[in-house]
Amino acid sequence: MSDSSERTPPVDLGIYSRAGADTSLDPADKIALIVSGIWIVLCATFLIFVGLGDAEGLGPLRFLIALLTVLVPIALIWIGAVAVKSSRVMREESDRLQASMDAMRQIYITQAQMAATTMGPNVERKIDEIVQGQKRAESALAEFATSRVMPAPERPVAAPIRSPEPAAIAEEQPDLALGTPAEFYGTPVSTADFITAMNFPETAEDRAGFDALRRALADRRAAVLIQASQDVLTLLSQDGIYMDDLTPDRSRTDIWRRFADGERGPTVSGIGGIRDRSSLALTASRMRQDSIFRDAAHHFLRTFDKTLSSIADRLSDQELAALTDTRTARAFMLLGRVAGIFD
Repeated sequence: MSDSSERTPPVDLGIYSRAGADTSLDPADKIALIVSGIWIVLCATFLIFVGLGDAEGLGPLRFLIALLTVLVPIALIWIGAVAVKSSRVMREESDRLQASMDAMRQIYITQAQMAATTMGPNVERKIDEIVQGQKRAESALAEFATSRVMPAPERPVAAPIRSPEPAAIAEEQPDLALGTPAEFYGTPVSTADFITAMNFPETAEDRAGFDALRRALADRRAAVLIQASQDVLTLLSQDGIYMDDLTPDRSRTDIWRRFADGERGPTVSGIGGIRDRSSLALTASRMRQDSIFRDAAHHFLRTFDKTLSSIADRLSDQELAALTDTRTARAFMLLGRVAGIFD
């Protein structure tokens, strides 16, 4: 039994293993020995052929001076050798520490990916709640979509109703036609309702939000953007990415206007203000691996870009700032950074 245990090979510690078992001399020690030996030989040769001299004034100090002449250079040589060895050891420790940090970083990334794909009881319950909420929202959207196509009840013929005065019409908030004829795309949505719809209702009791969403769905082009935004927000929520958790860097409205006019490059790259690394990494991974998510994301990016380009000129700075602070705009920033449209 003892023989078998003695033949057991040592455990390989990898990057943490040390070369302590090597008893050979270090190169710096070898060089120090050679230089010290040469110096001692030179000093001995000098003393043999020249001697210590016969000056009476120095006396015993001659031996001390000779001893210091031999020993001080040798001490300096070995100090230099120790400094070289210490520097090499520090470099090795630094490399070992860097390798350890890289390994820890890789383990952290692997654990984060496993945590994103592994569903515990709490995560499953949360996803079930999200699914139920999405079903309720889809039911409400379907109800709003069907209610706007119901024929209006017929009214008895009566005297003609006078149209409102132009001044009264001007006092109302203008409609946001999204650059298309009203008779082709349905009832134009107002700017306030469009911005509110882009942020979606806050809760199930947000009646004002649902009313604005219903009125926005009456505009077919706005409805296309709303549906595309809802699709990507639902897909992002499957990875635990919620727009309310993101805090983007706010960009000036003039930068958004230049982007809406078609300008690209470093001057407008600041509008992609999402900096959350985990959300960006998860979204990029989903974009590469999931073709359905990729198609939905590109469709949403195209729709938002076209809509913004068609309405930016008619929005005030306050309205444009409010639009770019909605959940839909944050999803555009996140997906746009991953897709590289701000570069």
